[in-house]
Amino acid sequence: MKAIRRFSVRPVLPEPLRPLSELARNLRWSWHPPTTELFRHADPEGWQRSGGDPMRLLGTIQAARLARLATDRGFLRRLGLAAGDLHDYLTEPRWYQQAAEPLPRAIAYFSPEFGITAALPQYSGGLGILAGDHLKAASDIGAPLIGVGLLYRHGYFRQSLSRDGWQQERYPVLDPDELPLELLREADGSPAEVALSLPAGRSLRARIWQAQVGRVPLLLLDSGVEENAPAERDVTDRLYGGGREQRLLQEMLLGIGGVRAVRAYCRLTGHAEPEVFHTNEGHAGFLGLERIRELMDDGAHFAAALESVRAGTVFTTHTPVPAGIDRFERELVQRHFGDDGELPGVDAARVLELGMEKPAAGEPPLFNMAVMGMRLAQRANGVSTLHGEVSRQMFAALWPGFDPADVPIESITNGVHAPTWTAPEIASHQGAFSDAKLTAIRRSLREQLVHEVRRRLRDSWRQRGASPAELGWIEHVLDPDVLTIGFARRVPSYKRLTLMLHDRERLTRLLLHPERPVQIVVAGKAHPADDSGKRLIQELVRFTDDPRVRHRVVFLPDYGMGMARRLYPGCDVWLNNPLRPLEACGTSGMKAALNGCLNLSVLDGWWDEWYEPDFGWTIPSADGSGLTAERRDAIEAAALYEALEEQVAPCFYERPGRWLEMIRQTLDRLGPKVLADRMVRDYVHTLYAPAARAHRELDGESAAELADWKARVRDQWPRVRVEHVEAQGATGDSLELGASLSLRAQINLGELAAPDVEVQAVAGRVDESDTLTEPVTVPLKPVGGADLEGRWTFEGPLALDRTGPFGYTVRVLPAHPLLASGAELGLAAAPSDAAPGAGGSGMPLR
Repeated sequence: MKAIRRFSVRPVLPEPLRPLSELARNLRWSWHPPTTELFRHADPEGWQRSGGDPMRLLGTIQAARLARLATDRGFLRRLGLAAGDLHDYLTEPRWYQQAAEPLPRAIAYFSPEFGITAALPQYSGGLGILAGDHLKAASDIGAPLIGVGLLYRHGYFRQSLSRDGWQQERYPVLDPDELPLELLREADGSPAEVALSLPAGRSLRARIWQAQVGRVPLLLLDSGVEENAPAERDVTDRLYGGGREQRLLQEMLLGIGGVRAVRAYCRLTGHAEPEVFHTNEGHAGFLGLERIRELMDDGAHFAAALESVRAGTVFTTHTPVPAGIDRFERELVQRHFGDDGELPGVDAARVLELGMEKPAAGEPPLFNMAVMGMRLAQRANGVSTLHGEVSRQMFAALWPGFDPADVPIESITNGVHAPTWTAPEIASHQGAFSDAKLTAIRRSLREQLVHEVRRRLRDSWRQRGASPAELGWIEHVLDPDVLTIGFARRVPSYKRLTLMLHDRERLTRLLLHPERPVQIVVAGKAHPADDSGKRLIQELVRFTDDPRVRHRVVFLPDYGMGMARRLYPGCDVWLNNPLRPLEACGTSGMKAALNGCLNLSVLDGWWDEWYEPDFGWTIPSADGSGLTAERRDAIEAAALYEALEEQVAPCFYERPGRWLEMIRQTLDRLGPKVLADRMVRDYVHTLYAPAARAHRELDGESAAELADWKARVRDQWPRVRVEHVEAQGATGDSLELGASLSLRAQINLGELAAPDVEVQAVAGRVDESDTLTEPVTVPLKPVGGADLEGRWTFEGPLALDRTGPFGYTVRVLPAHPLLASGAELGLAAAPSDAAPGAGGSGMPLR
């Protein structure tokens, strides 16, 4: 019989053990080994049954065991030390509090998923794991973040395999009372709630659950409340589940409801109000609209409110392809906004205008969440240097007056949280490893992985219907003395899970080589709606089922944080073979590197900027517009096999000294680059601090002035023209290095004035088409005032600092002290081909 209602009965801890509750509820335990060991010691068997979850452990531990622990002086001493250490961690000044520059009082960080620990399964992949690492690193350095997300009652799916290798999904119900969460409550004890207005008089209510991630509160909105109708109750049912309307409502709740949750949290706890709002991917983009509504309720006009909101908003894009961005039909968005839905008083046409993208020929216009995110944020960034370049290309249409290189999208390369992902054997070692010690540690980690793989593989085969009598072969799967390669990630087609299968006989020879064998551990989930991804998994699983190779290559279902923390340390080489440049960053290889695992990867994402031969190997990309997908895969698969056969395996087996030195170089030189605390510091200096300064400078009056100025500039810009450019000092087409030119440009500004613009000389080498490459800009200064026709004269010197073909042009940009960059308005004027002196004036220098 099934229960008609489920609830949790929590134990009453004896007074001496009360600190266990605080230690269990603060998720710092998930990256603090002494606290984890304390819980393990409290009940070793219960810890095993709980899956390493302190809340589950405390919910099942026997009263008799608690009574013994309450009188165990050794345990109580360890408990006191752990509680005191947590108190110091939460209260002592850290890097952020000791910074010399004025930093934001608080930052709100919005993300659709957060991967903090397997005990709080609210993530599907890299985006969530990154968000979790961002919060943990912020906590470690003392940055005052408030995390904001949704609480999914079914989380992301659990993965298993059918007998024929087809992915199957199940969605276990998550009870918030059994998770490390507490309801945010009003002063009278009632649950704090937020509510959204829906069409036809309906409403969407959500309660606010709070997880404590070290020093950082994480607010998770839950629509599973009785007051909601069934459809609204299911809005936060599943991560990335449901139809388009449910997805839209999820993102409205995350963005609009999330801002309201932050306001409630600050009101009830006294936490400082955020000066900066960070939108982690477009899913949370509606947060900007809610903040506009707040300001309009206080009397601001829409344009002024928009400027105020933009000043304090940071937007991070994580996708290198337009298909990875959420889009909604215009009519669906329009129906949910305006006087009959959310944000009454905010014109629905204005909402649509912020998110509408220019459609491809023959396609209807769609509302693009990333486009809205860009338009609502004064500062934006990609997540690796290469991804920044790709993003500037992808979003260049939003800045139509500029080359992609000038699009104002920064790059901050992702990082990973070392205390979470580094094996204790590596993390606890101080100083340099001896050869013998490093060899022993690496073998021990490999052996631990072998035992973990066998356990998981046996469980998987039992789920697939095999009997124990059929599974004796699993005892011989993998060998702790064989070169071990790991490949684990989501399974979209661009990550090419099955590239290794392109030549199966060649792969088989690699796996079974008599002197230099290779073994491979693979894991990953396909999206439940992605049948092509499921077919890739099935293809790989069928290969791993072959009795000839199944002891050397395995697929492990249900990839998650628990598996990952064993997989990264146990592998010798981490494989990554996406289609370049479709991997925005790809942090799995970073986590592997922290454990001394070497990378073998396509030059994409973070590997493109930090690869060195001491850290691993590259897989050459097959570039060329004439290549078919099949031909490209064949070339790159051959390059992968060749790298394994001729470089990786020979180094591991025949040059152990070189292998150990590469591990040391990875730990000592690459390790510090890939850290999440480096990443968060970069966000603080590059984006958060400037955004907070802009937020403080842009009060209601200055925001209105800036909005009026922008409107005037946009109105007058069609009249701005570069009418004439001349250079003095040029005696021919060939000039000497170190010489200079005196540039003089006549600019018609219409009804604008010189302080409204910046006139720049743009100079550099030129290619065969006279296109400037790696240009530099030099400001030109106004000379006198405007003539009767509105023409201004600007002058300045141009140093000839490079040899070879050299050229220059002149451009005009809007200029205002409160702009983040000259490209912010997407407006630029340059000489037309017909203007006198308008050419690039390419001149070879000698």
